[in-house]
Amino acid sequence: MQFSIVFKTIGLLLMVFSLTQLPPVIVDLIYAENQYSSFLSAFALTLLSGLVLWLPFRKSKKDFRIREGVLVVVSFWFVLSLFATIPFLLSESLRMSFSDAFFESMSGLTTTGSTVLSGLDDLPKAILYYRQQLQWLGGMGIIVLAVAILPMLGVGGMELYHAESSGISKERLTPKLTQTAKALWKIYISFTIICAIGYYLAGMNVFDAIGHSYSTVAIGGFSTHDASIGFFNSSAVESVAIVFMLLAGINFSLHFFVWQKKNAFTYMQDSEFKTYLFILSVTTALVSFYLFNTEYYYTAGESFRHAIFQTVSIATTTGFASQNYSQWPFVLPVLLIFVSFIGACAGSTGGGIKVVRVLLMFKLAMKEIKKLIHPSAQINIKLNQRSVSEQVLVSVWGFFSLYVIAFIFILIALMFTGLDQVSAFSATAASMNNLGPGLGEVAANYGGVSDTAKWILSFSMLLGRLEILTLMALLHKAFWRF
Repeated sequence: MQFSIVFKTIGLLLMVFSLTQLPPVIVDLIYAENQYSSFLSAFALTLLSGLVLWLPFRKSKKDFRIREGVLVVVSFWFVLSLFATIPFLLSESLRMSFSDAFFESMSGLTTTGSTVLSGLDDLPKAILYYRQQLQWLGGMGIIVLAVAILPMLGVGGMELYHAESSGISKERLTPKLTQTAKALWKIYISFTIICAIGYYLAGMNVFDAIGHSYSTVAIGGFSTHDASIGFFNSSAVESVAIVFMLLAGINFSLHFFVWQKKNAFTYMQDSEFKTYLFILSVTTALVSFYLFNTEYYYTAGESFRHAIFQTVSIATTTGFASQNYSQWPFVLPVLLIFVSFIGACAGSTGGGIKVVRVLLMFKLAMKEIKKLIHPSAQINIKLNQRSVSEQVLVSVWGFFSLYVIAFIFILIALMFTGLDQVSAFSATAASMNNLGPGLGEVAANYGGVSDTAKWILSFSMLLGRLEILTLMALLHKAFWRF
């Protein structure tokens, strides 16, 4: 293991991250709420720490291998969350414990959207903006951003890119990796700007429009209000949210190819996209029908409005709420939690197992049924008219196996901390799928759970964000053999 290149890279990334703690200072100066000192202190500490890590190894020219890539990705997400806690800890308006601050920053950067805070409407604007910005940075992945700039700093990014994008995930869109990262970020920033304009035109003020565009495109779910999107009680606002949650849940590679070919029909040629729309449509229909046919006093129009918003929000693992859906007939929140297991598309900013993995597992199950009927038949599994290799199928099943094992262990660990079965199950699902809100004790926020549970959930969020394989590789003894 070449630790010199690891420390050098983490130091560089920390120095870059320190710059992101300056925009909240500008927000605070605009609203004159005297919060800027905590962000300036955070900037100085983060910059200095990055410099201390980078300076001793700045002349290191060692090759960057896959093991160093995995270690940098995992350790940097942890280190980043650690330094992101500083403004929360220094803010006198919050008075958060370290466990709460770390949970909040990890939730933001992994775009989970779980929160320990309440009374958001009364918090300083700089703090609210900072939370939203954390999600925006985590949305596409700070590592992808790093891949775009690291070559200019003398550090190759290929291993970082593969380490974060384990399994079947982001495709390379251009011959050079730096160009790929830049292409992804151009799409991401464009969506954010258009989404903010859409929210503003729908009735939000400038601050709320920018803040919610960050968490919408990042599929994060943080809001500047306790009531989330429900605070605005606006079908126009909800419509903008639905459109951009849908878009952000699609593989960004597919967005790139559509833009490149100037042909929207390219979407319909993608098997994962069609499955994604099918799952959302069927779930919306079921929820809408059930709401209308129960004594919940929704009209047909209201049933559809709330059904489509909550389905898209939960299925894409965003976690916004237009209604307190945990109070709906119990089958509906349970159904939505299970749909969040599927999640968004691979290569999107969403969480979950990913639609393409579920699609491949379904195709493999159908293949086994056919082989049972016709034992000698040669059956290929195809995706987008191309045969899927055995290696990819093994990777998918390996991921799913690790997912189930990790889920069981985390669920039981949370129950040992005192959470009831419903709360523990939904909290595990919400953290591993980077969803955010759960059911039972964690329906509103996570402020009431124990510190031990918060640390378990923080680990679970990171596990989900790095799609399990990367973090599990780090925990395997073979990884550390020299």
